[in-house]
Order: sequence, then C-alpha cells, then structure tokens
Amino acid sequence: MIKEYLPRLVEKYEIDFVIANGENASHGKGLLKNQYDELIDAGVDVITLGNHYNSKKDIIHYIDRVDRLVRPLNIINSFPGEGSVVFDLDGISVRVTNVLGSAFMNENVDNPYKSIMEVIENEEPCNIHIVDFHAEATGEKQCLGYALDGKVSAVLGTHTHVQTHDARILPNGTAFISDVGMTGFADGVLGCTKETVVNKILFGEHSRFETPDNGRGILSAVVIDVDDISGISKEIFPVYYLESE
Repeated sequence: MIKEYLPRLVEKYEIDFVIANGENASHGKGLLKNQYDELIDAGVDVITLGNHYNSKKDIIHYIDRVDRLVRPLNIINSFPGEGSVVFDLDGISVRVTNVLGSAFMNENVDNPYKSIMEVIENEEPCNIHIVDFHAEATGEKQCLGYALDGKVSAVLGTHTHVQTHDARILPNGTAFISDVGMTGFADGVLGCTKETVVNKILFGEHSRFETPDNGRGILSAVVIDVDDISGISKEIFPVYYLESE
C-alpha cells in the first residue's frame, strides 16, 4: 500500500515531508532493518516507533547507524537512538518527537507532557514541530493535544490502528487527531488475520497474531498544511484509501 499509494499522495497534495509510524511494520511487531529501508525507499522521510520499539532485537544494532528513525522519547530504560530529532527541509527545520502514553500501556514511561516540554524549553526552537503520541486512550491524547496547543505544530495520535473522526485545528493552532489509523491488511483485526486475534482476545487461546501475505489493503493518513514561519497549522484532513474487493 505504501509503495503504490504514497507517491500518488505526495503528488496529489504536494507533500514536502512524510512521517510514518513503523513500529508494526515487521510481521506486526517491531521494525527490522530491511523494512526500515523499504519504507525509506518508498518515500517516507522519517519513521517513528511506539510500544513495540524493541520487539525486534535487530533494532539495537542499527538504530544509531540510521538517521531517519525516532524512538519514544519518554521510555525510562536506557535505549539507543533519539526520541526527538530535527530534520532540515530546504532551510526549514522540522522537529519530530515520539512519545508513549501512560494510560493502559505496559511500558514504564516518564510523563509525556513533561518530556516534550523539556525538549521545547531546552532545545533550539524549530520552524515546525510534529509530535507522534503513541497511546491507547483517546482522552489522554486529547489532554496532551490541548496541553500542547500553540506550543507544537501537531499532535498526532497513533497505536489503536483505527482512524478517528476528530481531525481538527485546536484553538491556538495545533493540528490534532486522536488516531491517524493504520496501513496494512484491511479485513482483519489490528492488521492481522481476524481468527488469530479473536482466538486470543475473546477465547483466551494461545494464538500468535499473523499478518497475511495477500488480501485487501488499507492506507490511513492525515495531510497537514503548516505555516513554515510561525509553525502554526492551517489545515488538517484525513486520507483513507480502502482497496476494492
């Protein structure tokens, strides 16, 4: 879906910078180096992660050797890589920050708001600042959006795999959506075959989630128009491509 549809999106909406959350790109959990390379080769400029940041141990060996990968900022255990990275886009500085939520998540993390504010207060200011908030609860995502309204260009929720219907510009100019949604297998659960997920979630069976090799695909995204001087977002709208049968 990324290889086929991302170039069309970039052309249609005149996209300058593409961010993708890639924490489920390798068989549903984690990010192997070859999938990192595939996403970059397909036109993604920077990849963020989430609660499965360490699900593929391969990442420890390559995360410090690549320059377009952002892991969660507020994880407490020592881990290589960076959680907030600045990229240069033809003289426009774009900061991408990745944070994990604390509600209904198993990871031990620092307060996401406090972690982001430390970056804002202690690092050099940037023209544009995009936050990927990888969290379970929509309420926590909305709270962080309002708390950071006017301080960052966008707070974009990820993790639940289902695109929400609340994309909007908050009162002080920050673009927000509770969840961007997923790209992957459409006719299942969480991008996996429905049987493997249903058996585990509903019936308590030992079941490994499987991602099928074939099937209908879905691509979920948002497009944001940001003023590159003020860093204020002017527009946000969702993109939702579902392949036909």
